Amino acid sequence: MVSEIVVDVKPKDISIAVMEDKSLVELQKEARCDTFAIGNIYLGKVRKIMPGLNSAFIDIGCRKDAFLHYQDLGSQFNTQQGYLKQIQKSNKKKISFSKIQFVKESEKEGSIGDLLTVGQDILVQIVKEPISTKGPRLTAEISMAGRFLVLMPFADKISISTKIKSNEERARLRQLIQSVKPKHFSVIVRTSAETKRVAELDSELRILVKHWEETLNKIIKVKAPTVIYEESARIEAILRDYFNETFENIHVNDKDVYNSILEYVSVIAPAKKDIVKLYDDELPIFDHFGITKQMKSLFARTVTLKGGAYMIIEHTEAMHVIDVNSGNRTKGSTEQETTALEVNSNAVNEIARQLRLRDMGGIIVIDFIDMHEASHRLALYEQMSNVMLNDRAKHNILPLSKFCLMQITRQRVRQILAIQTSEKCPTCLGTGKIQSSLLFTDNLERKIDSLANKHHIKKFSLHVHPFVASFLNKGIISLRLKWIMRFSLRLKVIPDQSLAFLEYKFFDPHRNEIEIPEEKE
Repeated sequence: MVSEIVVDVKPKDISIAVMEDKSLVELQKEARCDTFAIGNIYLGKVRKIMPGLNSAFIDIGCRKDAFLHYQDLGSQFNTQQGYLKQIQKSNKKKISFSKIQFVKESEKEGSIGDLLTVGQDILVQIVKEPISTKGPRLTAEISMAGRFLVLMPFADKISISTKIKSNEERARLRQLIQSVKPKHFSVIVRTSAETKRVAELDSELRILVKHWEETLNKIIKVKAPTVIYEESARIEAILRDYFNETFENIHVNDKDVYNSILEYVSVIAPAKKDIVKLYDDELPIFDHFGITKQMKSLFARTVTLKGGAYMIIEHTEAMHVIDVNSGNRTKGSTEQETTALEVNSNAVNEIARQLRLRDMGGIIVIDFIDMHEASHRLALYEQMSNVMLNDRAKHNILPLSKFCLMQITRQRVRQILAIQTSEKCPTCLGTGKIQSSLLFTDNLERKIDSLANKHHIKKFSLHVHPFVASFLNKGIISLRLKWIMRFSLRLKVIPDQSLAFLEYKFFDPHRNEIEIPEEKE
């Protein structure tokens, strides 16, 4: 299997596509100003205590207060709070973390009112991003994740990933980490650390400890609520979790992000740094790699399957429902049970892909085509369990009921990704009345005239739907060429699959969109 990452950097957001054998399997989109991301650490302030829920609402600067349950305070919460108070009273003098004094562990079934008071400062970390009307979910058990290790201060323990099966390797890693682990830190050894040398693990451990020390230094200088540690960019987090020898290419269309990724790959895998490639073609990067077309088809309400079958995917606040239908299927066996098994089997692979692609979390109910044979239902359950092994999100799958319903719970840590697959008319804005399409090029010409003569912009590109681009570039003396000669400018017409039929956008040479105010008639 060949894996690739394609990064589309835009002024307002970054889209990251993970491809397996040219097939889109994961897509993440983040705003470039998004500050409430998973892994960020905050110095927060207790806003409200909720004894009935045994939880508290914490102000971390988000529009909605964040939620913290008693169980997420951790056993060493008292020690953490004592150290935090020491830092804040230290008159801006650094207090060595190695000299921390551990106090009695908090009770597992205690009351949050015994540990927190309104107005109290608290060190917290985001474990679930704001979703819909809910604020972030927090934990007071701070951790810093690397590619091979996870560092957790205020503890003293070594844990090895259960996916490392070899007893000899587990013992080697435990002994290795024990020899380099600083005092008062716990370390979780990730699966990717298997067979790694001591130098690699020690180097990453030092980096994580340095990040923690920098975080402590910030606490001295700031007041709650404020962020004191920001998790690495989403692209680096994906590389950290996904990167392996099967990756052949990482394509990115922005020079700064390219340099950042190149630097990161050079650290974690120097031999693979050549796979990072800067894309500088005029055609949008997602169009070039066929991602835009896959997005339009995969994120629709109706998803087609082989042989005419299809699925309908509906989303609600609390759950997602997937209905599998045979459609106008004509091929295959005439036996109803065999046909149902074949269609359901094809649907399982696509469902597992859709869960990752849309990042669907919470409760997922799948209505498969009815099958009467218990062995067929069991086979379908085993198939789903196998294909979901590649899903990094925590999940639980229940066997099919007698009504052929399957229930899945999947970890929900961020808002479900929704891609608009239907297009609203950019000219009429849904009113149903538009300017004559024959006048479309006249309107474009007026805009170009305004750019060239009123705003004095002589070099830019025009992004339009591929059909319109073909029309503008048609002929030896094309319409584009006529505009170039008439207005004395350098103009490129770029086909862009993400645009609607009569939609257009102007971009400067640095790929920044040029906003042209509408002229009053």
